Amino acid sequence: MQKKISRRKFIKKTMGSILTLIAAGAGSYYYAREIEPRLLDINRHTIKHPLIPKSFDHFKIVQFSDTHLGFQYTLKQLDKLIDRINRLQPDIVLFTGDLMDEPNKFPKSDQIIPSLSNIQAPFGKFAIYGNHDHGGYGTDIYRDIMDKSGFTLLQNAAQEIKLLDDSRIHLIGLDDAMLGKPDLETATLDLPSDTYKILLAHEPDMAELAIYEGIHLQLSGHSHGGQVKIPFIGALITPPYSELYYEGFYELGEPHSPLTLYVNRGLGTTRLPFRFLSKPELTVFTLKKVN
Repeated sequence: MQKKISRRKFIKKTMGSILTLIAAGAGSYYYAREIEPRLLDINRHTIKHPLIPKSFDHFKIVQFSDTHLGFQYTLKQLDKLIDRINRLQPDIVLFTGDLMDEPNKFPKSDQIIPSLSNIQAPFGKFAIYGNHDHGGYGTDIYRDIMDKSGFTLLQNAAQEIKLLDDSRIHLIGLDDAMLGKPDLETATLDLPSDTYKILLAHEPDMAELAIYEGIHLQLSGHSHGGQVKIPFIGALITPPYSELYYEGFYELGEPHSPLTLYVNRGLGTTRLPFRFLSKPELTVFTLKKVN
């Protein structure tokens, strides 16, 4: 026989449940605004491919993306990030766009240059445009910062990375898809078919075009990994050109010659000052030749 519950106990139990939900909601809000955006995942992956020259075995690539300085991410956080990057001892460093949230409104843009200049990478530092780099009248501001910081800005252009034994791979940088003029055909023009090719494209959904251009690895950002994810539902925020692919690895195209896409969750936030179940990310790729 089911035991009856008194009115007083029922009210007490109900109020306890309500207060628990309120506390959980307040705790989640605080975590998403104040804690998770300041965390950092360092994710390490090995990239294997027959076209990677043997001499590039253990060649280390560090990718960072989407700092959105000025919205929530600070110059102090950037300096800490750069220290982490240098401790990883990368061979090359790649930035996949969205340096400042609103370039023309960021009051300390000149202070970014000495910070980025501190990044050490013996085979170069490379960057591409994101939509926020073009937005806010930022096209020239961003280019000036990256040039003075020692970065090579790839805008529909390719760069050969060559070792002392003349073995090589190619980097290709694409202009932003939302506010720029991406031209993958021009960027890959006259590249040899027998070299390993890495495409930097801010928006991950550009992989739908890259699979037809002989690209082997595409590195993107833009999505922030959804920025806020709800269990059993998924990402709440998937901006244009990151609706198909928004986090982690994807294999696209023909099984015998796939394009590998990696979508970095980025470091900062935009629009909403929250991250939930989508921690900021720094990614380390180590190349390895396979037969």
